[in-house]
Amino acid sequence: MFATALRDNAELRALEPHHAEEFLAHLDRARTHIVPWVGASFVASDLDSARAVLQRYADCQAADRQRLYGIWLAGTLVGGTMFVSFDTALGVCEIGCWLEPAAEGQGLITQVVRMMIDWAFHTRGLARAQWCTLPDNIRSINVAKRLGMSLDGTLRQYNPGTGGLRRDKQVWSVLATEWPESTHPGGGADVKAELDQLMRTFLGAFTNTGGSGPNVDVIREVFIPQGTIIMNVGAEPVIYDLDAFIAPRKNILTDGTLTEFSEWEVAERTEIFGSVAHRFSHYRKSGVRDGARFEGAGHKTTQFVRTPDGWRMNSMAWDDSR
Repeated sequence: MFATALRDNAELRALEPHHAEEFLAHLDRARTHIVPWVGASFVASDLDSARAVLQRYADCQAADRQRLYGIWLAGTLVGGTMFVSFDTALGVCEIGCWLEPAAEGQGLITQVVRMMIDWAFHTRGLARAQWCTLPDNIRSINVAKRLGMSLDGTLRQYNPGTGGLRRDKQVWSVLATEWPESTHPGGGADVKAELDQLMRTFLGAFTNTGGSGPNVDVIREVFIPQGTIIMNVGAEPVIYDLDAFIAPRKNILTDGTLTEFSEWEVAERTEIFGSVAHRFSHYRKSGVRDGARFEGAGHKTTQFVRTPDGWRMNSMAWDDSR
């Protein structure tokens, strides 16, 4: 049995036909929770159909078209991820996931999907990874944002629903040219990639272009709880804790004050010293404030610390260009 450790009590393995009984028991625990979000053909109801689902994916893996992975937490199958499609001719794959309630909120899906995208781009040479979700599946949308994906658009009334109602589908994606270089566990490149992703997630938290909603609350996930953010653009620094920083920005990004906003790095220098790191960034931003379009730029200095749950930001300060 080959397995990839995710943390001390969690691991990733291929989910195969011989797991049918375990898979069915997991679905019985998760069925009500996941039915609104996954295809009906996946949610098996008995042992034969559970084995048939796993065999279908095994056959598709042999043909290099799909792959299915299970996530085990403390020895129990709690969910998984999959390549819904894998097309080497087009250079495109689609990734999906599911998880039972007891395993939510631990970052397992984001960690595994990041590994899958890295493998698809750097080992298999694909050019695009996409992620499809319903517009009201907030957890799924937050995973896409944490991975630095962009919202390509919404396919209206794409999915058949219950009671004759059809449902929209959002399509998110990330390109190989936007993804960090391939990493190796424990190495400096691995740490750098993690810090890159933290910065992309932080900057992407404010994006509300194309009618998309910001995800400012994700800042609590990239910072330690005691994090400090300092705005040093006036006569005196303004020092925020996380709550004081998040609340006003969420307001102006959702009440129509600030629309079509995005912010991105154009250059950075990162230094890593054991369990601490520092990054100096040059960034640009654009948007529409009170009906007037604007563009801006500036610099950020960000400090990171390694925690038992991975790298996190501990402080940030910024100054806008005059």
